Amino acid sequence: MNQSYQELAERILIELPELEQTSKRIQHVWDQYQRIDIDDPAVYLDSTALNLHGFYSGLERLFELTARHVDRSSPSGENWHRDLIRAMATELAQIRPAVIGEQSARRLDELRRFRHLVRNVYAITFDAEKIAELISTLPDLWGELEAELTAFADFLETIAQSDQTRD
Repeated sequence: MNQSYQELAERILIELPELEQTSKRIQHVWDQYQRIDIDDPAVYLDSTALNLHGFYSGLERLFELTARHVDRSSPSGENWHRDLIRAMATELAQIRPAVIGEQSARRLDELRRFRHLVRNVYAITFDAEKIAELISTLPDLWGELEAELTAFADFLETIAQSDQTRD
């Protein structure tokens, strides 16, 4: 078990700078979208939407790995994406603390719904106002998630190290 926990902790810590970079890219492209005066600013809107999709997907991958390697289960069924967020916001007694807080879970659920939209509709239907709402919460959300995921990686490393000392 300790090897799996250590590997997941390392993966989280490797992914955090990537998520940080994506968060910054989202803000940069959105700023360009708001300032640019060209015939077709939709390119910037599309880029912002795609980067929001990537940001959420990166987090979801970490949650899936946590479910598989720590919880020893994986949500399934029609609503598994929503269920995965809920699972990550739930403490599992004797297994792990909640990976993310309730506030992060609520905000991530908004991103999850938007990710679904990006994957399932044409880009011409992106709503700039909806994207603006998501981006307005992104700095706070990212700050919370970075702290929560770092704390969870620390938890995993502590468990992995305590298992090693028992061996």
